[in-house]
Amino acid sequence: MTSLSDLPLRANLVGKQPYGAPQDPVPVSLNVNENTHPIPEDVVADIVESLATAVRGVNRYPDREFTELREALAGYLGHGLTAEQLWAANGSNEVLQQVLQAFGGPGRSLLSFTPTYSMYPLLASGTDTAWVSVPRPADYVLTPELVVGALREHRPDIAILCGPNNPTGTPLDREVILAAYDAFDGILIVDEAYHEFDAEHESAVTLLPERYRLLVSRTMSKAFAFAGVRLGYLAADPAVIDALRLVRLPYHLSALTQAAATAAIRHSGEMLATVADIREQRDRLAEALEALGYEVHPSGANFLLVGGFADPDGVFESLRAQGILIRNLGIEGHLRITAGTEAETTTVIDAITALTSR
Repeated sequence: MTSLSDLPLRANLVGKQPYGAPQDPVPVSLNVNENTHPIPEDVVADIVESLATAVRGVNRYPDREFTELREALAGYLGHGLTAEQLWAANGSNEVLQQVLQAFGGPGRSLLSFTPTYSMYPLLASGTDTAWVSVPRPADYVLTPELVVGALREHRPDIAILCGPNNPTGTPLDREVILAAYDAFDGILIVDEAYHEFDAEHESAVTLLPERYRLLVSRTMSKAFAFAGVRLGYLAADPAVIDALRLVRLPYHLSALTQAAATAAIRHSGEMLATVADIREQRDRLAEALEALGYEVHPSGANFLLVGGFADPDGVFESLRAQGILIRNLGIEGHLRITAGTEAETTTVIDAITALTSR
């Protein structure tokens, strides 16, 4: 059988592994930070009606500029943004890939602070962009001094700050973003995939005026409970949006994706109604695990990074055998757990309590 090693891969892809979180059909799946709450039925009905209308026109290509969707996204984000400042693609991964295609590439570099989202180095490899990994401190919190020092030392072409950070949940302070922007002359991306779950920090979109090198990435996969639709988006200077047009594939957003996402944004209040409950379950899970003696890192996201497991591999497999899927990221002594519904949270608390008491 032919293997990867038999193929003439690009040199920078040799030895790489594709992204691959487990997708077991288990009763309690808390491993990829989805919003596990169902979409309200009245919202489902409106989305289905919008899809039915869109299907009648799929013999034609979709709106290449997805104008209605961009207007809806601008309205959702607010802060005076216009459709000309919004972009969207099939998940925020594709948005970030397009940014790297436009501003990265051979001879250029991407920097971020690790541990962070595992797709960043994969996207760098895929676009032949050098990956620069700067370790976070023990508490995972970024400071202006740390970020400025790294940017001035490595002088990357692109830097990504993830806030709240995946997989640690660490919030991102405004002062860090401002310091980073002023510390180098490259593209600065603030990845806000989990922003809606952070009740304490203002979005970086408020910093966009007069900062044409600042890009704010968002997604509908998490708080909007829309992971299966694959819709990520970006707010930036209109010139940046023009740059992304140079690398996007023609008609990259299907008519069905546009219709579903636009309809969901019409119901943003209902779609985001579960966010408060998810925060409550996150905090409840943190309190229970801390009472069991585990180290729970502060989180502004819909998940927790939990330390103190003597055998994280064993705990992961034991929970998996019980129909509970969480995430083992290979961080020593740690596991990551998504905050689900009240019932799901109870199940995982009870299961870890039973394992701990053995």
